[in-house]
Amino acid sequence: MPPARPVQPPHARDCFVVLPDTPEGQATAGRLTASVTAPGGSHAPSADDDVAWQVFPYPSGRPWVIVRSRLRRVSGAVRGADAVLVIGPAPVEGLAEELRAGRDGAGLHHRLARRLPGVHHVISRTGDETWVRGTASGLRRIHATDGPFPLVSDRPAVLAHLTGAGLDDTALALRLLDFLPHPLSARPVWRGLTEIDPAHALVLRADGTRATRRWWHAPEAELPMAEGAARLGDALDRSVRAHVSGRARVSCELSGGFDSTSLAFLTRRAGPAHLSLLTVASRESHAEDETWALRAAELARAERPDGLSHEIVPGDEVPLFYAGVSEQLPAPAALMGDEPLPVAPARARARMLLGLAAARGSECHITGYGGDELFMALPTVAGDLLPRHPLAAWNRIGAVRHQLGWPLAATARALIGRGSFRAWLADAVTDDVLPTSRTPQLTWSVRQSLPPWLTDDARDLVRDAFRTAAADAEPLAPRPGRHLDLDTLRTGARHFQAMEDYGLGLGLPVAAPLYADHVVEATLAVRLTDRIDPARYKPLLAEAVREVVPAPLLDRTTKDHMNSDTVQGLVRHADELRRLWEPGASRLVGLGLVDPARLDALAADPYSPLHTRYSIDSTVACEMWLRATAIPSAHREALTP
Repeated sequence: MPPARPVQPPHARDCFVVLPDTPEGQATAGRLTASVTAPGGSHAPSADDDVAWQVFPYPSGRPWVIVRSRLRRVSGAVRGADAVLVIGPAPVEGLAEELRAGRDGAGLHHRLARRLPGVHHVISRTGDETWVRGTASGLRRIHATDGPFPLVSDRPAVLAHLTGAGLDDTALALRLLDFLPHPLSARPVWRGLTEIDPAHALVLRADGTRATRRWWHAPEAELPMAEGAARLGDALDRSVRAHVSGRARVSCELSGGFDSTSLAFLTRRAGPAHLSLLTVASRESHAEDETWALRAAELARAERPDGLSHEIVPGDEVPLFYAGVSEQLPAPAALMGDEPLPVAPARARARMLLGLAAARGSECHITGYGGDELFMALPTVAGDLLPRHPLAAWNRIGAVRHQLGWPLAATARALIGRGSFRAWLADAVTDDVLPTSRTPQLTWSVRQSLPPWLTDDARDLVRDAFRTAAADAEPLAPRPGRHLDLDTLRTGARHFQAMEDYGLGLGLPVAAPLYADHVVEATLAVRLTDRIDPARYKPLLAEAVREVVPAPLLDRTTKDHMNSDTVQGLVRHADELRRLWEPGASRLVGLGLVDPARLDALAADPYSPLHTRYSIDSTVACEMWLRATAIPSAHREALTP
């Protein structure tokens, strides 16, 4: 085994750290940076600004917040002893006026939440309190060290670097699952750290104590389609403009799907001087995405031909899934984020497309990530209609039932007896082999079979974690559908952070405007009877962009999948997958979490039926992450052959 890698250097990533007004806080800042810049104002770092940190002080002169941000904009204002910082896609004006409007942290954050488009971190100091928050979607998150006078950061890996935190074996075992539900998804992989619920701000007091305060509530689903679509259209426009503001050259992923097509036309309307549309062709002959992407590009060019280009990457030139999974990339390309994410086996594909955008001079790459989570409502969501609109609930679920072959009696039982969240969570994982189809999914989330390659120790860790969490867990909303709406959204936003990190390694901001809080709020505020229509594909999005996207493109009702690329990837890259589990090489094996013999046999048999029942993506992602990130001293002996 190669020697353990050093802790991920903080200078390899954009981040911020909020420090206590103590000598220890000052010493911590000194470990990260020696360069100090003036407080207040806006700063848009250059591409060459690789190691510069901005330091924003307390009135005492000690550092309050230190920020390293090559790709995001930092805006700030100071008024006496009070201050506010906003870290986001574009400069923010009027922060001094916001400070003058009142000295209460809650009021300040609520006012900023109403006016800020896009996705931001907001940090404020009023009186003896510092408030720190991210976004309700979870795309921007907050982490803190345990104990008094905590350190706070958007990057748990940076906090681990500063504190010498070790890995949490239970958290790693949990991330071997296909889907990690609330609240277990918020358990950091580093010991001694806490992730703050996205709907809450972390409040730090001068005496070293802390609290959390809710700053965001999901809206009630009560707006009719016309009003809701208008509100969503405005939120989408504001979010896209926030990301492309001040940028002359922008790129868009134009897959041909509804989400990316809508974002491409919204970006075109936002007015960058040059827009590059990038399409990855499919290897499957029956795929329709490329045809729809060509139509979209032609219609966009017909509206305004200047400053627009469209490039199609042939399918046979696109890396398959699992390409390069055993490859150790040099920094900063090796950047793997703060936790294992199951999108990692597609790293080579993602880096290929983002590298193409960067080579075309793009200053920001726009994607349609988040569209499925927001606009393709799951059957569980329709189940929330049952108490007040039973016929509407049954009509919508019935359409799904016929499509998926759910038995009538089983569907009715699942709809009526959805049970409590705690009861579901306690029984959400099992050693039993669950059926892969014809099982109605109408409860709080999916029930999962533990993969057969998990060791007994890993199984015990996972089961114990679920049972412990179920003892006092609270759902994200009282009804299963709204809970799953929010949990699915947060999961998607968490996964998208891997794309952002791949872009960071290339010096390219990668944006998902659909994850902006105003977009989320506008979507969730629409009546379920309008948002979910069995006869229409993503009806709310279609109405919201009707004045922007040409009518012929709104007629599509299909969606391509990449199942063939997954299967071909398992075949072509079987040797790479097997190298992950070689004796003495696997970090997961060293931690005693997976059985290398089972994984080796599965890699050697790409057509095994196990591949249709279980996904190896999370396991592969964990191994890739452990190889690319820090190996704390507490684990090095176990990981050394």
